[in-house]
Amino acid sequence: MAENMIWFENLKRADVAKVGGKNSSLGEMVSTLAPKGIDVPPGFATTADAFRAFIAANDLEDRIAAEMDALASHKITLAEAGRRVRGMIVEGDWSEDLRTDIGAAYAELARRTGKETPSVAVRSSATAEDLPDASFAGQQETFLNVEGEAALLAACKRCFASLFTDRAISYRTVRGFDHMQVALSVGVQQMVRSDLGGSGVMFSIDTESGFDKVVLINAAWGLGENVVQGAVNPDEYMVYKPFLGREGVVPVVERALGAKEKKMVYAGEGRATKNVPTSRAERSRFVLSEEEIVELARQACTIEGHYGCAMDMEWARDGETGRLYIVQARPETVQSRAGAGAMKSFTLTSKGERLLSGLSVGGAIATGQVCLIEHASDIDRFVDGAVLVTSTTDPDWVPIMKRASAIVTDHGGRTSHAAIVSRELGLPAIVGTGNATHVLHDEQEVTVSCAEGEDGYVYAGIADFEVEDIEVGDLPETRTRIMFNMAAPAAASRWWRMPSDGVGLARMEFVVNNAIKVHPLALTRFDQITDDKVRDEITVLTRAYETRTDYFVDTLALGLSRIAAVHHPNPVIVRMSDFKTNEYAALLGGAQFEPKEENPMIGWRGASRYYSEGYRDGFALECQAIARARREKGFDNIVVMIPFCRTPQEADKVLEVMAENGLRRGDDGLQVYMMCEIPSNVVLAEEFAKRFDGFSIGSNDLTQLTLGVDRDNEQLADVFSERDPAVQWMIEQIVTRAHAAGAKVGFCGQAPSNDPDFARLLVGYGIDSISVTPDAFRAVKANVAEAESGRTK
Repeated sequence: MAENMIWFENLKRADVAKVGGKNSSLGEMVSTLAPKGIDVPPGFATTADAFRAFIAANDLEDRIAAEMDALASHKITLAEAGRRVRGMIVEGDWSEDLRTDIGAAYAELARRTGKETPSVAVRSSATAEDLPDASFAGQQETFLNVEGEAALLAACKRCFASLFTDRAISYRTVRGFDHMQVALSVGVQQMVRSDLGGSGVMFSIDTESGFDKVVLINAAWGLGENVVQGAVNPDEYMVYKPFLGREGVVPVVERALGAKEKKMVYAGEGRATKNVPTSRAERSRFVLSEEEIVELARQACTIEGHYGCAMDMEWARDGETGRLYIVQARPETVQSRAGAGAMKSFTLTSKGERLLSGLSVGGAIATGQVCLIEHASDIDRFVDGAVLVTSTTDPDWVPIMKRASAIVTDHGGRTSHAAIVSRELGLPAIVGTGNATHVLHDEQEVTVSCAEGEDGYVYAGIADFEVEDIEVGDLPETRTRIMFNMAAPAAASRWWRMPSDGVGLARMEFVVNNAIKVHPLALTRFDQITDDKVRDEITVLTRAYETRTDYFVDTLALGLSRIAAVHHPNPVIVRMSDFKTNEYAALLGGAQFEPKEENPMIGWRGASRYYSEGYRDGFALECQAIARARREKGFDNIVVMIPFCRTPQEADKVLEVMAENGLRRGDDGLQVYMMCEIPSNVVLAEEFAKRFDGFSIGSNDLTQLTLGVDRDNEQLADVFSERDPAVQWMIEQIVTRAHAAGAKVGFCGQAPSNDPDFARLLVGYGIDSISVTPDAFRAVKANVAEAESGRTK
């Protein structure tokens, strides 16, 4: 028995040669991590020796070697070689001892599980897979809901044969593995009834940026194959690992609802599984509760800690018991091996019409002609260097994926096959577009951009773009804090390796505009909306939440928390919404609640809105989101900033409304800053300093209002200048007077990166911090270091 079968609890991760990477990892978890709360369904593995015994008993070794030699010398095609070898194996006979041992182990599993004929997953585990530098993910077959000894024996034989699928042969050839030196083990594992629950994939690292302080989880209804294969657009969750041990904190920083168009379930009448459409209710709710998300994240951290490296895991929730199981775990092989010292930054300089969007993978930009292939049977017509456009991919597609310039799919999430392989190959990919195969056509010239944050875009035509190599290990130290201006939460983790001192300006309105999309009053005063179309759109957007207002609060709290997570414990200064009335009106449902102003730039904006009855309940939602991010999620590094505060009396009113909504200055260490962008802010600096902890100079508005110049007026462009003596006097005054009053002062703007002399001026004034966009960080850091040292270029 021991020569042919080993139970998982008797295996360790060092047993790759005996049972392959997948089964040795399962054994490691069962034998060592069960006491730490990791649930792995019971099972056993056939050994590599059992595979070799099967091959020997059927005299197949020389025959298989001959086929591989014929393939290597181009006498037969890959498809012919694979088909012949698989046929030999499937047609082979079981020896009496192998048949007996498999049957006996299955009977023992029946006894352990209390089921007469337990349903099992039958998984292939090659002796060259899940290695630190080669994942071999999905190269061999898995068979689900296999029931009965006869079906199990047939599935085991098909697993043996899958060592020679076309994709496996091709992958081993590329990686330099000898076909005849690789053996296959079969893992036989009790099925988790995730067909009645849900399942998915998770990584203990951000798969796009390599940010190592988060767990990324994808989830869909039913069995997990659809998520792995990218056949559905799953829910996506992200959890901040350092806070998982904190009492009373739920550090979920992303919760995005996926379409989850179908689910894989058990099938009857001799069929193991089938796909069925999900119900409208299933599509409109999250698969996992917050408690389950956090529990899975804790398990991911436990597994990562045990293995000592970033991990790629598959999980399943039993719909009968509600228990969460880990059904696979392997080392993550892309981001964890990426170089820490250098980054590439891609920037579009021109672009055509936006054709479609989806989830971005890879952070790069590529151009080329579309090659649209809907079925794997047609991959022979792929054109090298083209943009591969298809519905979804599986391991059969790998040989052409590596010849593509970019990949675009209709379906899939960040943990789908297309996404994983694209990362491994270093290709930009956009997954889950929904309609790429309908919108794009063969030979169409397009640009695939994954360099604009979480969403990827396909543009018409060949766009111009720039690529910059960014070294992060050679930056000088500065006394002045150099911080980021940040808008998109998804872009925050892209720059996590940059040694910034925090975020000097996080623009709340970006999250509202791009993630929430709805005017807050359209949620608090939903009954007043007269447009039925608007009501229907809001109903769809808020469908996963018990209340419409919780949709706003939760989505905003998540977006701000994701930025705060990347920079914790450094401060992240969040400016409360600073839309103008025309911009508020452009939000869904906003036109009904906004007045028309002749000059919104100096109209009803900033502080004046927050205490007004015309927006007070909208501002309350903003405050509740900040409070949730700080208290429930743990990000007490969030600092609140009030824009366009004209008078100290306005400041008092805003602070009072904030306190009513759970944000009292000083409580739980809460700091409140104000934007300094109006001359009155400078003139009354001492009065404002009594009410706020710091100032952030908004140089654009301060210049505009000091000089009386519309910054967007081309005819006055030569007058608008931050270097004007009047503007410089304002900046110097606010720094000097704020410091005398014990308040900090920062500067938000690009001028220090474009103008070294301006950086010297700010340093000379004694500015505490300078905040710029991430792409300008290096230049500003260098300019400030020179200014502090007194050197000039």
